[in-house]
Amino acid sequence: MAEGLFIHLIGERGLADRFEIDSCGTSGWHVGEAADSRMRQTAAAHGVHLPSRSRQIRHSDFRRFDYIIPMDEHNLRDLAEIQAGVEGAKAELVKMRHFDPQDLDGNVPDPYYGGQRGFEDVYEMLLRANENFIDYLVEKHQLAV
Repeated sequence: MAEGLFIHLIGERGLADRFEIDSCGTSGWHVGEAADSRMRQTAAAHGVHLPSRSRQIRHSDFRRFDYIIPMDEHNLRDLAEIQAGVEGAKAELVKMRHFDPQDLDGNVPDPYYGGQRGFEDVYEMLLRANENFIDYLVEKHQLAV
């Protein structure tokens, strides 16, 4: 949902052509699959489309992207370990909730076991974090809005 929400928000701000966005995971589970139906339903209820299919991170991602945004501490550690073995890696690793004013050090919880409320809670966290991440990027990179 983080990727779809980011795409939605930069579209609303007229910044869609300023970013290259992709979503992936650290494991190969669910490669090629769409987001969970409950996640898609939650996003759609807020006018957000989730376009991507699951894929596993590649070494080239660490050279290609400026930022890689893991959802939790476990994935941050896994990504840092992978990145250490990638020659020419430039991506900055920053947890998503680093940009959430309600919990700057927290993790985005796995909503799959929390019922529909869990998906709504994750949507709200990701909305706050994405809005602040975009503000950060606009300011840091002096992007004209």
